[in-house]
Amino acid sequence: MDASCRICSGPVKAFVDLGFQPRGNAFPRADRVAGEFRYQLVVGMCDSCTMVQLMADIPQEVRYHDEYPYHASNSVVHSRHFEGLARHFLEHELTGPDPFIAEIGSNDGVMLATIAAAGVRHLGIEPSAQVAEMSRARGVRVLSQFFDEDSAGPIRAEHGPADVMFGANVIAHISHLASVLKGAKKLLGPDGVFVFEEPYLGSVVEQTAFDILYDEHSFVFSVRAIQAAAELYGLELVDAEPVALHGGSMRYTLGQPGARPVAPAVPELLAAEAAQRLEEHATLEAFARRAERIRDELTALVGSLRAQGKKVVGYGAPAKITTVTNYCGFGPDVIPFVCDSTPSKQGRVVAGSHIPVVAPSVFAESDADHAILFAWNHAEEIMAKERAFAERGGRWVLYVPEVHIV
Repeated sequence: MDASCRICSGPVKAFVDLGFQPRGNAFPRADRVAGEFRYQLVVGMCDSCTMVQLMADIPQEVRYHDEYPYHASNSVVHSRHFEGLARHFLEHELTGPDPFIAEIGSNDGVMLATIAAAGVRHLGIEPSAQVAEMSRARGVRVLSQFFDEDSAGPIRAEHGPADVMFGANVIAHISHLASVLKGAKKLLGPDGVFVFEEPYLGSVVEQTAFDILYDEHSFVFSVRAIQAAAELYGLELVDAEPVALHGGSMRYTLGQPGARPVAPAVPELLAAEAAQRLEEHATLEAFARRAERIRDELTALVGSLRAQGKKVVGYGAPAKITTVTNYCGFGPDVIPFVCDSTPSKQGRVVAGSHIPVVAPSVFAESDADHAILFAWNHAEEIMAKERAFAERGGRWVLYVPEVHIV
């Protein structure tokens, strides 16, 4: 399967195929699973700009709907992270006489609520109606639409140039990234910055975190690919900083060309990527082979535990659970339920695999012997909260970076 790069139109060569998959964040009701949307989850890398991307183009209207179930505020770790980031912006970037910040994909207002409380002009740009209303309830001003080159002009006309544009775990989701970068060029002020955090390709490859691949992740960014994309659309990568969230992310800072000095971290990270050989297809093909091995080992382990009479359940229902359960062929006959603290997911099922999603109270009262930790990037937070599970003999099953029992 070949395709043209969404960034530079270069040739994209596939390196991994995770099978026929549904939408990661669909979580349908059990009586509405007929006719689920599915697509072939194949990921490739551009030979020209090295951008890693989905080969299929899933319409954004399909992925981000009015019942979109992800709420960033549900994680204590995420809430603290974004509050701290908001304070950083307030202290270092939003210091002029009348600053303005725009957030693409503001979700439930977890970051902008702190900005709003400080009385700073702001705008959340959030296409999902449900989470947009949650933002408004926190005092956040929200525009319910997608951001692109066309919307940037009217936003600037109404609010003026942005001192900061921000996006967290959303920019890599946008298949029309070229239009977003053109829009950022148009909306940013002369010294403005476009800051975004996304799962980092280097960490994904190092940890074999194949479950980060699903329909919403149109791209998996590297420093080299972002530098190339920024230059192509009139911006400059001026800084990059590793972030611990989601098992290893990167915070990128783009600015108008020449407006700010390029931080030493940029060439350092580019050198590290070259040493890791991230731009080589052989590296990514080896990643795909490791993903297949993890699938085989995880299914074998779960089968062995069940053969011993052990009850295996799931913990955490992030979008990545959809990739894993469908890739491994798990269903409710193998994993009777997965618990998750997000109320909007409870009472629904994982797309494709149809494993029921229940409240954490069900997990606490169950007689499960083992729990697959699908939200592995929150392992420390979850294990601390569910200490009683381990104290009564329960064991956690993890599959990143290798299949193992804790």
